[in-house]
Amino acid sequence: MKRLMLGNQALARGLYEAGCSVVSSYPGTPSTEVTEEAAKYDEIYCEWAPNEKVAMEVAFGASLAGKRSFCGMKHVGLNVAADPLFTCAYTGVNGGMIICVADDPGMHSSQNEQDSRHYAMSAKVPMFEPADSAEAIEFAKLAYEVSEEYDTPVIMKMCTRVAHSQSVVEEGERVLPPTKPYEKNIAKYVMMPGNAIKRHPFVEERTRKLVALAENCAFNRVEMGDTKLGIITSSTSYQYAKEVFGDKASILKLGMIYPLPEKLILDFASKVEKLVIIEELDPFIENHCKQLGLEVEGKDILPIEGEFSQNLIAEKLGMELPASKKLDETLPGRPPVMCAGCPHRGLFYVLSKNKITVLGDIGCYTLGAVAPLSAMDMTLCMGASISSIHGFNKALGKETEGKTVAVIGDSTFMHSGMTGLANVAYNQSNSTIIILDNSITGMTGHQQNPTTGYNIKGDPAGKINLEALCTAMGFERVTVVDPYDLAECERVIKEELSVDAPSVIISRRPCALLKYVKHSAPLMCDPIKCVGCKSCMRLGCPAISMKDGKAVVDTTLCVGCGVCKQLCRLGALQ
Repeated sequence: MKRLMLGNQALARGLYEAGCSVVSSYPGTPSTEVTEEAAKYDEIYCEWAPNEKVAMEVAFGASLAGKRSFCGMKHVGLNVAADPLFTCAYTGVNGGMIICVADDPGMHSSQNEQDSRHYAMSAKVPMFEPADSAEAIEFAKLAYEVSEEYDTPVIMKMCTRVAHSQSVVEEGERVLPPTKPYEKNIAKYVMMPGNAIKRHPFVEERTRKLVALAENCAFNRVEMGDTKLGIITSSTSYQYAKEVFGDKASILKLGMIYPLPEKLILDFASKVEKLVIIEELDPFIENHCKQLGLEVEGKDILPIEGEFSQNLIAEKLGMELPASKKLDETLPGRPPVMCAGCPHRGLFYVLSKNKITVLGDIGCYTLGAVAPLSAMDMTLCMGASISSIHGFNKALGKETEGKTVAVIGDSTFMHSGMTGLANVAYNQSNSTIIILDNSITGMTGHQQNPTTGYNIKGDPAGKINLEALCTAMGFERVTVVDPYDLAECERVIKEELSVDAPSVIISRRPCALLKYVKHSAPLMCDPIKCVGCKSCMRLGCPAISMKDGKAVVDTTLCVGCGVCKQLCRLGALQ
């Protein structure tokens, strides 16, 4: 049956058809939907792991047991999982193992736009890069075959546009391969130095074999057109090139992006007059071509940063696109903002009001840095808020201890915050950590985590008690507050900052968008009582605006949280 599928949905379908048995991932845009879609197939065991490192280790364990496995993450998640990646490249696999990494050129939802292709080269494992949904299914099947034949994990690289765009696919049947028996092999799987040093030559020989595969891989294909211009490209850049040039150029489309072929590229280059490399972010293909002695154009005419488009390709390569193919890029800006009723807003208001330095973390609460709250001073990576406040306060002592806090979400805390908290407890800095517990993984679309009590399918699961955990880690001061109660939040924060001891505040209120949350009636503004002081506007709530000098509440957005009401001294908001 043919149907339209998102790239992520198609990759999940490919896992199903290829007989994948175990999926473990950590949600991260633009990779999240692969695991969510895979969880719809009862034949596949799926889970959300606490972080990407754990997810990759789970997938490796399932592979070791002889089953086909998968783990998924966004590009920065691969940083977290790099430790097991580089070593399982040495051990190899038993059952096939796919590692999906989804890059985010343009940083639509990320703190950087690193190029994951470098990980494949550094770890010396093959990487496939589908350019549409149909290829996502095909590549998944081939990836498992390559994984098992060449004894290697395989990285599947997606990107925002391929992951979140739709194209036609043809569904097939699930083929479940027989379980590969597990056989004890200390020399292969126990990576102590004496064994690991013997595995390195295997990795190098495997790479040579994979280069030979790349020369004849069906997913590296030549599409000959006008030979005046030759283009080497991959992924979504291939789609842009086809839209701009059609058959007015010859294209070498690379689906196996590492290791790259040599003879295939040299043969293609010999047939065209001019060679251009079209690739987003780093000159990965370009550098390889230059190492082969080819004269190419690439980053000298195309940007090294940001996301490409058909408009950009046409402009930089001197083509005129017909109006029907031009992308309308005159859309109005839509800056991100915390939702109406977001439980984080009240707490950030208190922190901003009291001019407290806030070391932040990764999550929707990162938007606390945005005006008018402007209540966050730093965001680095998952879990860094807690480790950073410890270093910050150790460096400056009394100068900062009473006016600095770290904030971290419940899911992020489980991901990478616990080790930082252990460091605070163990090395005793006078630091105040606020866990923003909105009872879900909010930013990536409401995935469960170890603190919610439910698994990926919504069934009851083990639930970690944050208060008990923090107490067990050595914190004598653990307090829970409701972020809708501004006076109580302010009292507790001031109290904990005044005490010469490490402490944890848990700001607990479910995300306002959760289906089970029952909202109060929306508020209204009495225009007679309102004097236009704009105190309510200091919250940055999207439900409140000003019209004719008076505050106006959009009742279709307001969830009746009552935080703005606490700021209005004249009682205009009711």
